[in-house]
Amino acid sequence: MQDELKTSQPQQPGRQVTGWIRDFVISIAISAFIIVFLYQPVVVEGTSMLPRLEDQDRLFINKVAYRVGDIHRGDVVVFNYPRDPSKSYIKRVIALPGDTLEIRRGRVYVNGNLVPEPYVPARFRDERSVTLQTVGPESYWVMGDHRSVSSDSREFGAVDRKYIYGKAVLVFWPFDQMGVVR
Repeated sequence: MQDELKTSQPQQPGRQVTGWIRDFVISIAISAFIIVFLYQPVVVEGTSMLPRLEDQDRLFINKVAYRVGDIHRGDVVVFNYPRDPSKSYIKRVIALPGDTLEIRRGRVYVNGNLVPEPYVPARFRDERSVTLQTVGPESYWVMGDHRSVSSDSREFGAVDRKYIYGKAVLVFWPFDQMGVVR
């Protein structure tokens, strides 16, 4: 008994091109879905989140995280600037709805407790103070890690939940800075 060897018929050039176009369209559709609904690449502009995030770093934000889950203290969030929603900011959540917040000479107190902030190096601290206040419902107090240069809730107040649209997840460029955002 001899083994039979089947040879495939060469594809016609038109079918090959059609296959490439189909694959390309599917790839674009999947990419668009991911970018629109799941993860979006963004570029950091400015130095308010130093030392973790530097000017021109590229990172992915998770656009689903806060549609299905809660915002937590310490999360690095991306939101529309309340005074001009066409601009986006990236900051760290310091206080949640209903929390009391006070800043005494740069030291942050939430619900009467000093907040440990290992992400803020001593050289980036400042001496600004904020009187005792309660964060409103559906609002979040946000601050940059580079306190001496950050435009944040100390300037524009707590950010309404409706403006927060993503959680910073992963720095992907430059490669030597690649890693999870904490």
